[in-house]
Amino acid sequence: MPVSGTSRAASLRAVALAVALAAAAVGCVPSRQEERNADIAASTPVTFRSPDGVNLAGRVFGNGQVGVVLAHMFTADQASWWAFARTLAPKGFTVLTFDFRGYCPGGVAGCSEGERDVAAMWQDVLGAVDFLMGRGLVRVMLVGASMGGTASLIAAAQPGVSVVAIVALSAPQSFEGLTADRIVLGNVTAAKLFVAGNSDPTGSATSAETMYEESPPPKQVEIVTSSDHGTDLLTGNQSGRMQTLITGYLEQHSGA
Repeated sequence: MPVSGTSRAASLRAVALAVALAAAAVGCVPSRQEERNADIAASTPVTFRSPDGVNLAGRVFGNGQVGVVLAHMFTADQASWWAFARTLAPKGFTVLTFDFRGYCPGGVAGCSEGERDVAAMWQDVLGAVDFLMGRGLVRVMLVGASMGGTASLIAAAQPGVSVVAIVALSAPQSFEGLTADRIVLGNVTAAKLFVAGNSDPTGSATSAETMYEESPPPKQVEIVTSSDHGTDLLTGNQSGRMQTLITGYLEQHSGA
């Protein structure tokens, strides 16, 4: 049956509307540059020193009374935490991201001094804690991805360190001189949450379960169905669950 001119015009309008809606939907998704601009606008660049004198670059998000240090993994830098830092800041936290010693991504991502000495990086976490405490914050918590998680556990085990909670994402028990063995873990009195993906090829699930067993309470372990590692857990197939779990854990121990 022949198509009338009216029907053809209606069909063309419907197609045009569908194309426009699809274009609008695509346009609503922020580009990476737009996300980076939002990160920069929501934060302030800072510098601080580790206890052994290394100058470190970081950024502060928010101005709450409870501090959160976000420590990056070996294959990343502080920018890998920025999206999550923006999520945490409105919830009453002052959030500090930073580049470990020897990491110099440059530009707004900062440039920390020193050599990339993994075995000494727990001291960078101590410097971050001291920096936040120096701003008058009443409590400080640590969240570390992979290497950053191991460094955070070691830092929290040091005498006199005042940390109330730690979240370790895909943290290895030992990595290039950073070792959170039974003795170290036994000195971590803060609340601890160990998180890992069950299919992470690095074996982080095994490390999480081992460190959980070797740690004193309070402690918790969550093994999720994922092959993602470190901060990738926050953007992968378990992103919603991970963000809710970690945010809730920090709020639980914030003292609010």
